[in-house]
Amino acid sequence: MSDFSAFEKTFHGDIVTPSHPSYAASIARWAANSQRNAAVVAFVKDTDDVRAALLYAKAQNLRIAVRGGGHNPAGSSSIEGGLVIDLSRYLAGVRVDADAKLAYVGGGALWGTVNEECAKHGLVTPGGTVGHVRMLPLTLGGGFGYLSGQYGLAIDNLEKATVVLASGATVTASEQENPDLFWGLRGGGSNFGVVTEFVYRLHPHPGNVFAGMLILAPPALEAVMRIVEKRWEAGLSPKETYHVAITTGPGGMPCIVIILFWDGTEAEGRESFKEFFGLGPLIIADMCKEMPYPVVNTLQDPGVPHGRNYYLKSVSLPRPSVDIAVAVRDAVFSLQKEHPDMAILFIFENWSLDKICSVPDDATAFQRSKALSTVASITYENSTPEGLREVRKVSDTLTGIVSSGGLDGKNVGYANYNSDAPSMIDPNGDTQLSAAQTEALFGVNHARLRELKKKYDPDMVFAKWFAIQPAA
Repeated sequence: MSDFSAFEKTFHGDIVTPSHPSYAASIARWAANSQRNAAVVAFVKDTDDVRAALLYAKAQNLRIAVRGGGHNPAGSSSIEGGLVIDLSRYLAGVRVDADAKLAYVGGGALWGTVNEECAKHGLVTPGGTVGHVRMLPLTLGGGFGYLSGQYGLAIDNLEKATVVLASGATVTASEQENPDLFWGLRGGGSNFGVVTEFVYRLHPHPGNVFAGMLILAPPALEAVMRIVEKRWEAGLSPKETYHVAITTGPGGMPCIVIILFWDGTEAEGRESFKEFFGLGPLIIADMCKEMPYPVVNTLQDPGVPHGRNYYLKSVSLPRPSVDIAVAVRDAVFSLQKEHPDMAILFIFENWSLDKICSVPDDATAFQRSKALSTVASITYENSTPEGLREVRKVSDTLTGIVSSGGLDGKNVGYANYNSDAPSMIDPNGDTQLSAAQTEALFGVNHARLRELKKKYDPDMVFAKWFAIQPAA
């Protein structure tokens, strides 16, 4: 399909080019700095549209990007001068089969929509912590969520997926059909095709949970982290999650924020977290309460609106450490004074990992670990190469402190948080970091993923997120 007019005639959705009135909106992304100037944006309606877009891009020698929701900080949903296959307009629906306890979710669906539709039937499935994240990148990269301690990752609850391959063929991936592809999709990212629909396993849930933010003065960090260390040694309950964030609040006030979650009543949650609530005068504000589960996944939305410049970098930590947390705190507040044009946030995540790590390493492409995830999240104003270099320096300073805690230089953390995902795309604003990072991310599964890439995408059509090179 080498002719654009022929492409238009066979396409059921909407095609947007730079001359179109809605072009600027069609290439806009959550992170403004990840926006690229696509030659064509194809808002697909079905798998036939995806096939048509792939064949047209191949005939025109256009690079491909796939947009679920445009939330990836590495810009994997954008492409300079290429073609974007966009699922967000027409493939964003959610259908719940309550009797079978299954959710049929379009590749462009919002996590918030999944939550709301499932809640109508008293059902849940684990997923992200921000409501406007799309299910496509969240799932393919693993999918941590507040319920992961009980039900595992998003990929552990995936029953099957509909995938359009680089060849244009549409296939089903499940344990029964194309099980090798199903294995690769669960953690291998967008390396193997365009997922137009996911089917998730659902779990009964009463509706309400206890959650919110506890804001404390900076000197509280030592006491907070001693509690975290103690709880980690004892083992987290599958019902609990808590993240410790170091940042500056309104008016530039330095503070420590504990994001708490307990899958149960307020009385149960306050009892479980009584050591945190017992910090008394160090507590500035207690914003925790019982609420519907879907609301929990919107609590962080106001702090991460669309249209700003974001930079994220994740590294892992073998275990909680008071000393490392204190060093990060001091660095955050010092760097914030040096860079008033940035908003610096650093989070130590504490998930219950037993359920996640009960899945064998070779059962999915995702590499499981008892290490804790941390992330530097920086909002900045200067979206230029110089501005990016500065924000990377700040991030590297903070993540370097954490990496000194016992993991080597290939510490890539949780891939969905990484703004520098190695890409095999051209240098027009896209990241091209060492393939060693991709190998480190996938660990013992990397060789098998390379064989899978050779089978399903030998020409590297999909190469925008921790790009896997085909086996020789």
